[in-house]
Amino acid sequence: MGDQIRPLQPGEYAPAFALPSANQEGTVSLASLHGHPFLIAFFRGLHCPFCRRQVGQLGGLQPALRAAGVETVAVINTPVERARMYFGHRPTPALLLCDQDCSTHRAFGVPRAEFLPEDSREQPAWPYRASMAQFEAARINPTGELPEALHPMAANPVLNAKDGFELNEADHAIIARHPTQLVGHFLIDADGIVRWVQIEARDGPNSLSIFPNAAEMLAAAGSLRH
Repeated sequence: MGDQIRPLQPGEYAPAFALPSANQEGTVSLASLHGHPFLIAFFRGLHCPFCRRQVGQLGGLQPALRAAGVETVAVINTPVERARMYFGHRPTPALLLCDQDCSTHRAFGVPRAEFLPEDSREQPAWPYRASMAQFEAARINPTGELPEALHPMAANPVLNAKDGFELNEADHAIIARHPTQLVGHFLIDADGIVRWVQIEARDGPNSLSIFPNAAEMLAAAGSLRH
């Protein structure tokens, strides 16, 4: 059912890509990054407050990662014009790339949840054959900012209101096209080989929006030296 794509695994080559940048001129490709290790993270659109926070964390971690010889790349499921507008007010040293079609998300195998029909007799297998009942029962509070654990679809508007973030037409269009995209982090070495992978919510929707922390990403970067 749906895109039953498998995330890239350590030892596999990263696929070629070329995406417009929101904070540099022109397009950035895998070829242009070749020869330099980089951490690349694939996010939902700007409508996701947890993704915005993780992009900010990546930006804050960029000096330490660069000191370890690793560049930092964030791919956002947002049109480049929208991203330039937003990050023009909230600049980050991380390299920001835009993929409004999630084509690179899929090329790297970052899953998106697909829900079984209500009358299906198939056995649920998150996230490719997800049960709507399982999703509806999910409650999250990954950053501890919510007054209580909330359903993922209820958590977003609470934090967007807290941030003063107002969704525009471009954001609503992305939500309509890619409502269940998950997030993935990949560490790529200088030869273009995947060395470390972290996929959001591997064990189910209760771990949605739990992303690798600074210590985990720095440890992964440090492993390239061994």
